[in-house]
Amino acid sequence: MSEKYDVIVIGGGPGGYVAAIRCAQLGLKTACVEEWINKQQKPALGGTCLNVGCIPSKALLESSERYEEIAKHNAGHGITVDGLQIDVAKMIARKDKIVQQLTGGIAQLFQANGITWLQGRGKLLAGKQVEVTAHDKAVSTISADNIIIAVGSVPIELPIAKWLDERIVDSAGALDWETVPARLGVIGAGVIGLEMGSVWRRLGSEVVVLEAMDDFLAAADRDVAKSAQMQFKKQGLDIRLSSKVAKVEATDAGVVVTYNDAKGEQTLTVDRLIVAVGRKPNTAGALAADSGVQLDERGRVVVDSHLQTGVPGVYAIGDCIIGPMLAHKASEEGVLVAEQITGQKPHINYDAIPWVIYTHPEIAWAGKTEADLKAAGVEYNVGSFPFAANGRAKAMDQADGLVKVLADAKTDRILGVHFVGPLASELVGQAVIALETECSAEDLMRMTFAHPTVSEAIHEAVLAVDGRALHAVGKKRK
Repeated sequence: MSEKYDVIVIGGGPGGYVAAIRCAQLGLKTACVEEWINKQQKPALGGTCLNVGCIPSKALLESSERYEEIAKHNAGHGITVDGLQIDVAKMIARKDKIVQQLTGGIAQLFQANGITWLQGRGKLLAGKQVEVTAHDKAVSTISADNIIIAVGSVPIELPIAKWLDERIVDSAGALDWETVPARLGVIGAGVIGLEMGSVWRRLGSEVVVLEAMDDFLAAADRDVAKSAQMQFKKQGLDIRLSSKVAKVEATDAGVVVTYNDAKGEQTLTVDRLIVAVGRKPNTAGALAADSGVQLDERGRVVVDSHLQTGVPGVYAIGDCIIGPMLAHKASEEGVLVAEQITGQKPHINYDAIPWVIYTHPEIAWAGKTEADLKAAGVEYNVGSFPFAANGRAKAMDQADGLVKVLADAKTDRILGVHFVGPLASELVGQAVIALETECSAEDLMRMTFAHPTVSEAIHEAVLAVDGRALHAVGKKRK
């Protein structure tokens, strides 16, 4: 007979490992199946996010930002450095060390919580059984009363731009270069493309980003996207919209990218190319044909509002189901399912999930955009405030960007908050709290914000909703 558990989690990324930990905290006998092999050729937990995604990219963004700060922006502070150099190999080694520390920490949490970590690829079979194929190809079968599918996502490979050594890579490949490419091409001006393009531009690459869509950051608020695009252009990121890639060819002279824009066929030659056109659910081979679990036309696991599949006791979370592919969304879904299994009544407000792009300036938002509200026919009021009028941002030499608040015209309830500027990734947490607690703009107007802080820009933006901003001239609302 196969070994029996209360819960088996298939996948050990930020959705899966969090789900496993919460299940174990609630007293459930839990196993987690994870196949990841890390850069050191050892099994690792954490999935894409911790191994080749969220964490390592932020480590490189931090290192490259520090380098550029010294190289280009400290003279005004009276600080000059002669003979500045960047040791890229050491930067990569630092990134690797952070990844190993954090993924090792998850293994320790598994041990402390009594979670069984099965190293290999998990496949859901009929009858809530899971086939585990270990790295040595040994196959075993386990079963549980409850299964959580958390297999995550994988990069989309373009048929015209197949991965090729270090010259044509996905985002993971761009995390391990130990030399700076003189000419770098990026296909896709989304979160990954902008972040990776920013890292290597700061270190000296000439970066061209090709984006097929006509609008820059279509999911973001238009004012925020426009402000960010202007800043990226000043920094030297060459972002070319409406540019559809037709062919990619590796030659002795470099990687030649042929694309079409409003002027016709164009060519771009680069030394290396990052393909960042999105991700797809990692569901291929994860479900037996008779498992009873259905996939939609995009390969996502079909779930109901409780994240349960068509098979009672089988759930799915994170990147492999509908919704934004965000690590924090996956984690919260993992907690929700664990608590549902034990009879609790948890919930997730999907309208209050924050989005963040860790460029410089940072971009973040939570809630509705103006386009969303217009499409829904909701009447709203707008307040915005520039960081140029914020004392702390000026002192930090990071006064570009703005905060924008959208409030319901009838109820004054805050519907969306959008940022482009310093510490946006941290400030957006305040927006999430406002949305979750159903704050009105006036609620935030009446609160006291510490001075001097960048968060005062939020206060001023909500004051501006009512035409009452104290440190900017604006139109008073009737």
